[in-house]
Amino acid sequence: MSQSDSTAPDSAAPPPAPSDAWPTLRADAWADTRDTLHMWTQIIGKVRMEQSPMLNHWWQVPLYVTARGLSTSAFANGSHLVDIEFDFVEHELRARSTDGRSSSVSLAPKSVAQFYDEALAALARIGLDAHISTVPNEVENQVPYPQDEHHASYDAGAVETFWRQLVAAHQVMSEFRSPFIGKASPVNFFWGGFDMVVTVFSGRPAPTWTGTPLNVPASVMAEAESHQNSNAGFWPGGGEEGQFYAYSYPEPPGYADQPVEPAGAHYDHSAGEFLLPYAAVRDAPDPAAALLAFYDSTYRAAADLADWDRQALETTWPDEPRL
Repeated sequence: MSQSDSTAPDSAAPPPAPSDAWPTLRADAWADTRDTLHMWTQIIGKVRMEQSPMLNHWWQVPLYVTARGLSTSAFANGSHLVDIEFDFVEHELRARSTDGRSSSVSLAPKSVAQFYDEALAALARIGLDAHISTVPNEVENQVPYPQDEHHASYDAGAVETFWRQLVAAHQVMSEFRSPFIGKASPVNFFWGGFDMVVTVFSGRPAPTWTGTPLNVPASVMAEAESHQNSNAGFWPGGGEEGQFYAYSYPEPPGYADQPVEPAGAHYDHSAGEFLLPYAAVRDAPDPAAALLAFYDSTYRAAADLADWDRQALETTWPDEPRL
């Protein structure tokens, strides 16, 4: 039986109706909770990062959408494997080891400092002695996690709605990635920027990144953007209800002037990327089709302007069963 500092709900929430697959969540309505959860995901993400061998583009770093929330997936802890999952249905952080041990922490209003202590104690109970950098990344105020008493909000309903937004976007990102047979990432949730993205590559090296991201070492960005790519993502903190984005690195000349779909999509010169408000997708007659059109049209703009070998990088899968 897992250890926990709270009692789980008696039953899980009912599944959403089809009309609720793209739920509404105003960015300002859950900003405090989002900022707290951002720091919590950084703590758990850093545990995975410290325990995992380096992968190209920092792919040992992200979290992944699951049927319950966000997970590290399995990573090594000595001779065992461990995974850690944010369960946004029963609102617990669960850690499990292949030696049979498990432990949990309640997800409830509490400070980042308290969550840090409880999470590391839960990991210690399954035999994982975690040591991470306690300085936050990609935020302005870098208050170390053990000292952060300011971020202490947790609106369970808002978090579950956010997760359902991720679920909907994840399905479209997976479909967008499907015909690409060149190098492509999983659908990654990066805890640094608190955004979800899938990336496809042309196969060519890229010039060294020279931008100035917020509190991210230049060497990190140099590896992340080491090869020519096109990105399709979702950030819950932008606009009124979050926004979808797409960008290419290096950006080919003329990219910003390309017509893209659907209506409502536009190029933001300050961000250096195409943006599409979440509300424009949610209110579309077919939200998934609208978002897929955005990702497809921005990808085609980047690939065609940069002369990617699309014939070698893409395929069309047969409609009939493959097995």
